[in-house]
Amino acid sequence: MATSRQPKQKRPTTPAWRTVGSQPDSNETASGVSEAVHLGVDKLDVVADRGYFSSEEILKCANADITVTLPKPQTSNNKLKGLFVKADFRYVPEHDMYICPAKEVLLFAGHKRETDGLNYRRYATRECTNCKLRKQCTTAKQRIVTRWEHEQVLEDMQRRLDENPQAMRTRRETVEHPFGTIKARMGATHFLMKRLHNVKTEMSLAVLAYNLTRAINIIGIGPLIAAVRAFLAAYWPSSRAECIPALLTPRRHTSLL
Repeated sequence: MATSRQPKQKRPTTPAWRTVGSQPDSNETASGVSEAVHLGVDKLDVVADRGYFSSEEILKCANADITVTLPKPQTSNNKLKGLFVKADFRYVPEHDMYICPAKEVLLFAGHKRETDGLNYRRYATRECTNCKLRKQCTTAKQRIVTRWEHEQVLEDMQRRLDENPQAMRTRRETVEHPFGTIKARMGATHFLMKRLHNVKTEMSLAVLAYNLTRAINIIGIGPLIAAVRAFLAAYWPSSRAECIPALLTPRRHTSLL
């Protein structure tokens, strides 16, 4: 779900969204962003939660000149065990090597291809055997550090997150309000419709209702009706537009969200 924010708005509108089946969020980063590409913006910056992390999806966004910022999931328990993690090893791109916490050099040792198709480079050193920090580094005979062939894309993303630590808080404040409001209006239950194309229609109506209430609270009912009339006059045939003004007559209303 893509949201837009104006300086004086407390809550955003939702100009783009995507309804999918049961596949995980991590497979939807690039596809979800594609829904917002058509908004006509010159530059697109994407902020998502860690559930959307996928190296391949982030690479697709980078190749499309889309800036992505999201935290990487912590899949290793080394930090909880008091062991060094990959972030403690400094990569030196000029020499294609890593420097470990003990100041030893880890050189390229071979390739590794994961079952998901990602290609990794392996780095290691023979100094692990006599290292004084070995107990803080690994329980194996040797510490091996792997690096994805497009790791620079992930490092650039982490650097953006480090430079803007409030990015995730801004995301929560921006995105969670539409979700919470729509869920509350639906009764915090499942969709009523079955099959994906029917659910997409139900979601579209829910988002439309949310955007209308946001527009009313932002600009008011009168200006909104005037904007709709102007739109109809510009894009609808005159035969259809003549039937609309009666439906757009302001009536007594109660306060909305």
